[in-house]
Amino acid sequence: MVVLVAQLKRVTIKEVALQAGVSTQTVSRVLNDRPDVSPETRASIHAVIDRLGYAPNAIARSLIQGRSSTLGVVAAALEYYGPAHILTGIEHQANALGYSLFLCLLHAPAADQGQALVHSLLAHQVEGILWAAPEIGSSSAWLKEKMGQFSTPVIFINTQADTRLASASIDNLEGGGQAARHLLDQGYRHLAALGGPCSWFEATQRLAGWCEALRAAGFPSEEHPVVCGDWSAESGESAMRQLLQVYPEVDAVFACNDQMALGALKAARQCGRRVPQDLGVVGFDDIPEASFFDPSLTTIRQPLNALGAQAVLELHRLIETRRQGTDNPPSSSHLLPVELVVRQSSVKNSRLLTTHKKRETDS
Repeated sequence: MVVLVAQLKRVTIKEVALQAGVSTQTVSRVLNDRPDVSPETRASIHAVIDRLGYAPNAIARSLIQGRSSTLGVVAAALEYYGPAHILTGIEHQANALGYSLFLCLLHAPAADQGQALVHSLLAHQVEGILWAAPEIGSSSAWLKEKMGQFSTPVIFINTQADTRLASASIDNLEGGGQAARHLLDQGYRHLAALGGPCSWFEATQRLAGWCEALRAAGFPSEEHPVVCGDWSAESGESAMRQLLQVYPEVDAVFACNDQMALGALKAARQCGRRVPQDLGVVGFDDIPEASFFDPSLTTIRQPLNALGAQAVLELHRLIETRRQGTDNPPSSSHLLPVELVVRQSSVKNSRLLTTHKKRETDS
């Protein structure tokens, strides 16, 4: 059997102009939202565009306007909750500002693959680049060193603060501190942590904040063990079992993400530890399922979608400033706050939990 596929004829701007009874220049002015067209003519042209199904040629428009309206994104580890939701925030804000995205996935962030991806984005004439890959070891060091060689602005997401660079990050340091202070306020004294991969910047920052808060409260951090996992629930369960063996008196745990906290809850239950009576647990992320854990999980909420959106807004500011003639506009660093969300897994006193829920409802 032979199947014939008809190729649809592309509607041109000349056909739109002919049907609307105007010049192609007038149609172009309407497409570019120029003010020098009467409302009646504008409405007539849009009606013809809708009827014919006309779609402007993006490549031709970019050549005429001298801009691609495209942002390049280097991302990685999208199987994890954080990177995936940052990318969602990037997409929504880019779309709102009229940009399309050219996405490149970095499959081995610690390797040297990033240079090739960035050069590919530059070859495709992107107007700006969002480096959204997790900072693992020195994975982005080469790019930071070569920033002065690029005429295209770059913004880094969740990276070490540097006044020379544009960046947008979550306050992971404060998040770890909030977790430690909350557990101490609840009366727990034998604290420990389940860290993420020790090469990830976010993981090290959360643990650094945790340790700083312990020391500030008079608890030497070296006396409180840390067992690292790989962000998965399986690694959280394994790390919790290991922790119970080396530090059996542990009565509270900070897990550096909610998935590892889930594994910790399972291990605690199977080892006969009641949560929160015998063991307080705090996670990090506030994934949608956190309130459905048993018991519901106290966690540090990080605004991941807002982080992606903020990065796009800052990159857009740099692009527009350069278009207005400023070759090296000053960069800004944005640090987004986190929020402690108190649920059952860390509250010994149910009255305190009720009070916290009332505050959340009132706000």
